[in-house]
Amino acid sequence: MSTAPISRYPIPELDTLPEDIREQILAVQEKSGFIPNVFLALAHRPAEFRAFFAYHDALMEKDSGLTKAEREMVVVATSGANNCQYCVIAHGAILRIRAKDPLIADQLAINYRKANINARQMAMLDFAMKVSLDAQDIGEDDYQALYPHGFNDEDIWDIAAISAFFGLSNRLVNFASMRPNDEFYLMGRVPITK
Repeated sequence: MSTAPISRYPIPELDTLPEDIREQILAVQEKSGFIPNVFLALAHRPAEFRAFFAYHDALMEKDSGLTKAEREMVVVATSGANNCQYCVIAHGAILRIRAKDPLIADQLAINYRKANINARQMAMLDFAMKVSLDAQDIGEDDYQALYPHGFNDEDIWDIAAISAFFGLSNRLVNFASMRPNDEFYLMGRVPITK
């Protein structure tokens, strides 16, 4: 188990946090069995915590033309390209669970073009990576490449917004040296025993 600090910034005590943030963190702990370090690290700035998780949930928890696994694929592939260890490890765990595939997250984080994914997912990740790395070059051809795979304009917005949001997240996590929880490393790889 790692003894490294969660973040280079101070981690507030749960009982000192505003009630809404404390309740949100405790609900996540109840659901997952631990508190993801990003929640504790971002609680350092309550207004930003609220804004960050409101937008996160608006993108990642809504009904959409993208499956929850596909959304996590966007996060893992773009976070890998942005060298974000925290997001690759944490969202890789979520992806393994949602896709029911213990191999997919590692493949996407290293080189999504060599991953065992279908043509729809490849087109989605090509677009997500372009948003992440070369958004200024997106043109009509990029949209046209997605339509034959069943994506509509709202789905394309979701792909782009997830890529852009996690670009922000990747940069916050990296500059603050946030450490992924040890629990994430084995999730979705081995049977869970309790």
